[in-house]
Amino acid sequence: MNCLPMFEPIRSDLGTVEERMLAAVGEAEEPLSSALAAILSSGGKRLRPALVILSARLFQWDPEPVTNLAAAVEMLHTATLIHDDTIDEATMRRGHKTLNATWTRSATILAGDYLFARAAALAANTSSTHVALIFAQTLLTICQGELRQMLSLFDWRGSREGYYQRIYAKTASLFASACEGGATLAHAPEDQARALKDCGRCLGMAFQIVDDILDFAGDEQRLGKPVGSDLRQGIATLPVYYYLQNGGQEALVEAALDRCAGEQDTRDRAIGELVAAVEASGAIASCRQEAQSFVRHAVETLAPLPDSPYRRALCELAAFVVSRDV
Repeated sequence: MNCLPMFEPIRSDLGTVEERMLAAVGEAEEPLSSALAAILSSGGKRLRPALVILSARLFQWDPEPVTNLAAAVEMLHTATLIHDDTIDEATMRRGHKTLNATWTRSATILAGDYLFARAAALAANTSSTHVALIFAQTLLTICQGELRQMLSLFDWRGSREGYYQRIYAKTASLFASACEGGATLAHAPEDQARALKDCGRCLGMAFQIVDDILDFAGDEQRLGKPVGSDLRQGIATLPVYYYLQNGGQEALVEAALDRCAGEQDTRDRAIGELVAAVEASGAIASCRQEAQSFVRHAVETLAPLPDSPYRRALCELAAFVVSRDV
């Protein structure tokens, strides 16, 4: 488990979540059990389960249901990655071969479905109807968001509002649910549970914007993938919208996101030119400012809560979200 420094106050709690996840997939038959255990153990920052635990620790800590929810949200996240890798035909993630690289497409999708089901069972085992409903609604939001993205590939003329809806569904909805669910299980007052949900939403929006920045300006060795990966999949993200807003060339964007481009080398060249143009345009700085604005709002939602190691950890996490380079 890769435990970030700000998660030190909950290190043992995250260790228990890790054990709960491995126990859950250990109930599957082989080779599914070993395959899922390997994926869950392959790394990751464990941001989403940490948000569940930190939000609960701010109030009345009840370890059993909170651990179940924390495991559920991480398993849900992992299931979406399995499906993403299948859709994108990715063969590597975090330096490891994906399930998609060794199993058939159909088997890989079913493995992701199994993980979704195990996650839902854990969420139900919180004994909270409200939390189970939050989990189900989040899964619905994620699926709708993925479908919306798939049906709008190569459509670079979409609105920025559409981009925000997409990244809320893809990333921020699960951050929000993790915070709200943890607070709910800890019997937080309704207004504070809503505030934490908003905190999670803002952290998730900032996290995805930074992800989209790194797709243009990140280090390929550290990221484990080439820059411009979203463009290669036909996805226009916030740096592209800021590039166009700042007077960028529509023809360059159109060439990079042309699904009917003839030679692959021609499209690769167009993508490289667009990446360089976006970096030179000031679009990256504008995106960072927007991510920082989301993070500031996230921290402001925590202001009414009493000082504690857990509130400080959430504030440190907010700073990490906009400063990370991987």
